[in-house]
Amino acid sequence: MTNSSNIRFIQGNEACVEGALYAGINFFAGYPITPSTEIAEHLAGRLPEVGGKFIQMEDEIASMGAIIGASLTGNKVMTATSGPGFSLKQEALGYACMAEIPCVIANVQRGGPSTGNPTHVSQGDVNQARWGTHGDHAIIALTASNHQDVFKMTVEAFNLAETYRTPVILLLDEVIGHMREKLVIPEPGELPVVDRLRTSVPGGVDYHPYLPREDGRLPMSDFGGEHRYNVTGLFHDMWGFPNNNPKVVSELLRHLVDKIENNWESICMYEEYWMDDADYVLISYGSSARSAKHIARNRRKRGVKIGVLELQTIWPFPTEIVREKCANAKAVLVVEMNMGQVVTQVKNAVDNPDNVFLANRIDGQLISPTDIKTVLRMIQGRGV
Repeated sequence: MTNSSNIRFIQGNEACVEGALYAGINFFAGYPITPSTEIAEHLAGRLPEVGGKFIQMEDEIASMGAIIGASLTGNKVMTATSGPGFSLKQEALGYACMAEIPCVIANVQRGGPSTGNPTHVSQGDVNQARWGTHGDHAIIALTASNHQDVFKMTVEAFNLAETYRTPVILLLDEVIGHMREKLVIPEPGELPVVDRLRTSVPGGVDYHPYLPREDGRLPMSDFGGEHRYNVTGLFHDMWGFPNNNPKVVSELLRHLVDKIENNWESICMYEEYWMDDADYVLISYGSSARSAKHIARNRRKRGVKIGVLELQTIWPFPTEIVREKCANAKAVLVVEMNMGQVVTQVKNAVDNPDNVFLANRIDGQLISPTDIKTVLRMIQGRGV
């Protein structure tokens, strides 16, 4: 039975805050930027109540540096931003990938490029989340279309960051961040929470900060604690010291990529609706998925067999899942608010890319069920 004290009517940004607190966040550093500011605002009040620390930094670069440092000293950490700030964080995000530092970065997307359309919705940072930092790397990016899932995905972001010692991006959007709806906060223990895996090596004994266990996880030691070790953005050996030996470089880079890409089945999450007999599959994510589900529900009442595959993990892209779920569809329609960033991935995944179409909107307005219906009728008019 749900405890009424656990029910909230709040913004999506507040749901993200509640999820972070549930996951055990104890440090936040950030800089105000529309439309993510409420995350910082609410954590400024909530974190001190649970013994955590909040710092408003001078800019986005410093914010990313601060959470990296705080994570190394043993804290669960997060920062929050939007497009322009996300761009500024990219170099330090790459450092966190290389140094294998757990951290969560919430990017509440708005119109771009540049300062673009600050108070309006967009989903234009999908490829930036994947390739924004330089060099070969792997990344985890999660998203959600409703507040209950915002809460859940925020908890999952912290869990994945700790499990794989990696930055994890929460790729939300302005509509999700600012709309209000019901959230039921789970009881403690109802959702799993992954704690920091700390080394069992005693102080004074040689500690290898970058030597994986048999299960692939890397136990950590709080920096400044019992063990002395080196942290660098350079290619490094198992002690953390710079090393440009080709074998060391190759093995480290493969490790950084493989620990995520080879575990995609454990990482990738999705929701499906009316997919069992779907002739037409709508693939969507974030606030766009709300419109996709609406039109599918409406059209099914009129005899059109439409299913919805809602992606909750954007990166690593769930290629095998998309291929399997779309195998029997007459056509696939990708619903997103950009020029077509996920549609490219879908075309690469399915057996018949010519039957993949895009329903998009790029003017700062939420894509509507009518927008999707227009493209769907065009597809049907072609006899697909």
